[in-house]
Amino acid sequence: MHALAHQYTLEQMTSIAKKLDDAKVDIIEVSHGDGLNGNSFNYGFSLHAEIDYLRAVKEVLSHARLAALLLPGIGTIEDMKMAREAGVDTIRIATHSTEADVAAQHIATARESGFDVVGFLMMSHMTPTAELVRQAKLMESYGAHCVYIVDSAGALLMDEARERVTAFRSELACEVGFHNHNNLGLGVANTIIAIECGADRVDASLAGMGAGAGNCALEVLIAVTDRMGIETGVELYPLIDGADLLVRPIQQRPVQTDGNALMLGFAGVYSSFLLHTERAAERYGVDSRDILIELGRRRMVGGQEDMIVDVALDLKARTENN
Repeated sequence: MHALAHQYTLEQMTSIAKKLDDAKVDIIEVSHGDGLNGNSFNYGFSLHAEIDYLRAVKEVLSHARLAALLLPGIGTIEDMKMAREAGVDTIRIATHSTEADVAAQHIATARESGFDVVGFLMMSHMTPTAELVRQAKLMESYGAHCVYIVDSAGALLMDEARERVTAFRSELACEVGFHNHNNLGLGVANTIIAIECGADRVDASLAGMGAGAGNCALEVLIAVTDRMGIETGVELYPLIDGADLLVRPIQQRPVQTDGNALMLGFAGVYSSFLLHTERAAERYGVDSRDILIELGRRRMVGGQEDMIVDVALDLKARTENN
């Protein structure tokens, strides 16, 4: 929901979900960009309550499993139970790439509750492969059915993506997933690399709709896999129709690798910081690129959105003092 500042209507949400279901997509995630209970002053209010989105989408699905995202510390086990009651099949539990232990209770409870449980290691570009594998093994030990390498900043180069997926595939008994952003223009390329290296699950969205320069574009990914002879079971035409007729018309700004989105990948900054950064730059009269470079230098991670204003004020003060 990041790219629309979480302002999807129920009709938009169900129309997109139905088109994905018609295309035989296996899992469809419906969540605030910061997960269950992310609907807040700090992360942005969505247009409708989470449970309303979940229930509405569940009603239109005949093939796909319904998924939701949860970030421990934002979402709670009670939120997870609410999602289960609303019909969620897959819960994706996300932590920073060095903080898997934060999710121990959530993953274990989700497994006991009958969810298909996914561990999500965000900002994976910040963590060396060996340590990332160690964190993934923790999530696996807590009960995750699948653990994801999550390139939240769209910062991984192709060899870096290959190294991480290959290591996960050789070291983990559970399934391996890959999620990325297109900030360096590598969304589809790195996803194909992940598939070739043995990833069981990969993420993508219609028209690449997502934070920053967006996620891997689903319709492009399926066109490429079809050309390569990789069997996915997903139908291309409904995806093209969904991207062109449902998603692009509601974009508030083009989801593309423009200057600021490029800087996210270049500096290694969490993709959902983009709109917050642009607002802070305009408010305080500083260059948004400078804010992003400084956020990257300070190694800010998801959940530290409040630091964007601090950085903008610091840059403004430096300019005035000079």
